[in-house]
Amino acid sequence: MGTICGGVCGCRQNWEVPGRASRALLATTIGHVLPHVTRTAKALGLTVDSAPQVVDVLDDRGGRGLERLFQKLARELTGAETEAVRVVTDPPDDGVALTARLLTAPTLAVELARRGVTVEVGVLAEAEFWSVYQPIVSLADRSVVAHEALLRGLVDGREVGGGDLFFVAESAGWLHRLDRIGRESAIAGAVPWLGSHDLFVNFNPTSIYRPQVCLASTERVAHDAGIDPQQLVFEVAESHAIADRGHLVSVLEHYRSLGWRVALDDVGTGWSSLSLLAAVRPEVVKLDKGLVQELPDDGARAVLKAVTDLAHQLGAVVVAEGIETEELAEEVAALGADLGQGWLFGRPVRPEPPAEELEGRWQPVARAR
Repeated sequence: MGTICGGVCGCRQNWEVPGRASRALLATTIGHVLPHVTRTAKALGLTVDSAPQVVDVLDDRGGRGLERLFQKLARELTGAETEAVRVVTDPPDDGVALTARLLTAPTLAVELARRGVTVEVGVLAEAEFWSVYQPIVSLADRSVVAHEALLRGLVDGREVGGGDLFFVAESAGWLHRLDRIGRESAIAGAVPWLGSHDLFVNFNPTSIYRPQVCLASTERVAHDAGIDPQQLVFEVAESHAIADRGHLVSVLEHYRSLGWRVALDDVGTGWSSLSLLAAVRPEVVKLDKGLVQELPDDGARAVLKAVTDLAHQLGAVVVAEGIETEELAEEVAALGADLGQGWLFGRPVRPEPPAEELEGRWQPVARAR
C-alpha cells in the first residue's frame, strides 16, 4: 500500500504486490523459450508438465522453488524474451476464472518487476507520495506567474525522485496508477497557497486509455479544489507525444473541453518538433532544458529560435527551462522566450501550509505498510 498525500491526505492505493506462489503457468509463441524454462525448472527440482506453447510448473516446497526460478529466468532470458512470455501464478480451478486470469495475464517482465526481482518495488509499495513545486517566472520582470508540480516519494526516510518512481511503475505495469496519483497530488497539494498563479501538471498519455473515464477522478479533484480551470496547464513531454499522436490529440481535446490548457514539454529534442507543434497547437511550449543549457552554441540557438518563432505564430506562450545563470536568462529572453524556469529562480520545494491549515486537513500522514 502507498499513501497519496499531496498536502491533502487520506487516500490509499493498493499496488497488488504478489506473494509466494506454488504453481505457475507460462505461455509464449516463441519456440525456444519454453524449453529453456523447462530445463531450468527441472534443474531446481520443480515438477514440470509441458504442452504446446505452455509450461505448467509446480512447487511442492511452499513457493521457494518458484522464487528461485523467477530469479534465474530474470538473469538468463533477455528483456525481449521476458516481454514475450505470459505468466499466471496459482491459477484458479474454475474455468471462467481461469480464462479471465489467462486473458489478463501479465508478461513475465511485469511479473518479475512486481515481485521485486528486477526493480526495487518497495519504492512504490511502501511510499508516501507528495508533490514539490518549482516556480515559473516572467522573464520581463521576474515575477512568479506559475508553478510546476513534480512527484516525490518517501521510503524508510529516503526521498525518491519522480524519475525512479515512474521507472518502477512503468516496469511493473502500474504507470496509469502512478500517473493519476501524480496529477491528483499536484492539484490537491497546491490548493492552500496557489492563489492566482497557474499550475503545471505532468501527465503521460499512455496512462490514459479513455479520457472521459481515466480522467474522471482528476476532474473531481480539480473541481473540489476550487481552482479555476484556466489555471491548470497539463504538460506532456515531446517524446511521449510522438508515440501515438492520434491518441494524444483525443486526450488533449478532452482536457480543453474542461477548460484546461495544454503544454508541450522538452520541445526541440525530436526531429519532428515543428510538425508536432503544428499538430498539437499547445497553449504553452516549454523549450528543452538540454538545448537551453547549450547556449550560446549557434546550433542550439538556431533550433530554439525556430521553435520559439513557430510557437508564437501559433499563439503559444514560450517557457525556457533549465535556466541556472543570468547569462542564460538573457540569452533565452533575446530569443523571444516569455517565461523562465530553473534553479536561478527557485528549486522544487514543498510549500509550508498556512498555519490555520495545520489544525485540519494538513496533518501529516504516516506511511501505510
